[in-house]
Amino acid sequence: MKRFKGGIIALLSVYLLLMGILHIFQEKLIFLSEEIEASYRYKFAFDFEEVNLTTSDNETINALHIKAENPKGVILFFHGNQGNLKRWGEFTSYFTQYNYDVFVLDYRGYGKSTGTFNEIKMYEDALLSYQHLKKQFSEDNIVVYGYSLGTTFAAKVASENTPKHVVLEAPFYSLHNAANHKYKVIPKFVLNFKFKTHLLIPKIKSAITIFHGTEDKVTPAKGSQQLYRLIKGENKKLIFLENGTHHNVRGFKKYTDALKVILD
Repeated sequence: MKRFKGGIIALLSVYLLLMGILHIFQEKLIFLSEEIEASYRYKFAFDFEEVNLTTSDNETINALHIKAENPKGVILFFHGNQGNLKRWGEFTSYFTQYNYDVFVLDYRGYGKSTGTFNEIKMYEDALLSYQHLKKQFSEDNIVVYGYSLGTTFAAKVASENTPKHVVLEAPFYSLHNAANHKYKVIPKFVLNFKFKTHLLIPKIKSAITIFHGTEDKVTPAKGSQQLYRLIKGENKKLIFLENGTHHNVRGFKKYTDALKVILD
């Protein structure tokens, strides 16, 4: 019996140690950011403009406005948790083929953007980018698109505005749910960042389309189903991509066909 109790205490001690390490280093696990020197000049083969937005706390949010030849509107794109605009600029230029401009920003702490990771401030930065675009485009010509981590920012923006459409690719119900999809044993109190997408979704009045690969190992497809049930109104679609992963939705005709309809 003593040996059994000793084993339980040892396992509990290891668990608490691991949770303590997770709590301390969670920013490095959540935000896989890559900084860029402020003097760096982006080089892309497509037409673009570099934009710097100044936040209420005097930080700089660096962004790219990628230009289509004859734009019907603009896609405000919130990217995933890894990389910076060197990668995401190239990635999002894809959407110009649908005759839409793209506005994609680096979160604070990413790329050239300054500031430290702060959930409330990051939401404010997302809203700031939307207000910037409203000076150039009417809301019925703005599509808000979020990918992975970016879906919570897209949901925040759409919950306080009325864009033409909201696209969520591989969203998560909440950061805690996404974390436990992979690790299973993380209690809520360990995470300083909550990213509760499920509280934002019911406030959205715009049309919403959700894409999710059934073989996504990063964010669970079940989370999209849970979010879909929370969307009010009938102007909503949930599109599961059979055998799709977290990174390959563009390879599915089901995705490109739906995107053409959204951006028509």
